[in-house]
Amino acid sequence: KLDLRMVVELQKRLHGTPEARKLQLIHSDVMKLDLPFFNLCVANIPYQISSPLVFKLLSHPQRFRCAVLMVQREFAQRLCAKPGDELYCRLSVNTQLLAKVDHLMKVSKNSFRPPPKVDSSVVRIEPRNPPPPVDFVEWDGLVRLCFNRKNKTLGAVFRQKPLLQLLADNLKTHRALHGAMRGGMAGAGVAPGAVAAAVGGRGPLAAEPMDEDAQAGALAHSAAGSHAGGSGAGGSGDLFREVGDIVEGVLIATGFSEERTAKMDQDDFLKLLAAFNEKGIHFAGC
Repeated sequence: KLDLRMVVELQKRLHGTPEARKLQLIHSDVMKLDLPFFNLCVANIPYQISSPLVFKLLSHPQRFRCAVLMVQREFAQRLCAKPGDELYCRLSVNTQLLAKVDHLMKVSKNSFRPPPKVDSSVVRIEPRNPPPPVDFVEWDGLVRLCFNRKNKTLGAVFRQKPLLQLLADNLKTHRALHGAMRGGMAGAGVAPGAVAAAVGGRGPLAAEPMDEDAQAGALAHSAAGSHAGGSGAGGSGDLFREVGDIVEGVLIATGFSEERTAKMDQDDFLKLLAAFNEKGIHFAGC
């Protein structure tokens, strides 16, 4: 508990009762705390930390049974959204990859005094056990790019020059790292985590969806920086064309060229990621 006033109040109420021996109060910020082992999590959480807290729980090394959380209504709808729903987003896909999410009940803002400005919901989050056999950094990199324009076809999304340049830079780094690790010999790729570290990839647990225009601007800025830093490098045009051909081939082979991100489910993204990885295209750090 971060609020010292609440810590003191709880200690006062439980002082001298049998329940006091069963309670351990930790006065700390949950986002800065290494969570101990737990089996159940039941919490009415500050809504501004909903997304990072959900993924902090899901990244806990020791699998827990479930978490029952009260969150803002719209956040709950995003967590539970299915392909085709208006609120289906990167948060929906990432959470449902790692856990089974159920909406339990609605809680009106009039249930509180003073009433907040938004309604709430109670959700149950049950981690998948065992966790899915997928590299989450690679997964999140792909999903991030796809949801950049979730209502456009994947063909339109992946034919953007800034995105292709980003993938080309990633492939160049991947090959350079592979050459260093293998003594310059060709072969299988390096671990996605190594590529993410090399290109300064963002952490995969930042799950709140960014505004689409902001994402497009960030992507263009990243690509512009790549061109500025490497426009004189030999063979960069050949690599760009190679990546374009690979991407086009993967989209045609998988049949996703005319599919829209907003309609795709976990199996679709897994199939697409496997096809790209097989051709040497990686998304760690994207």
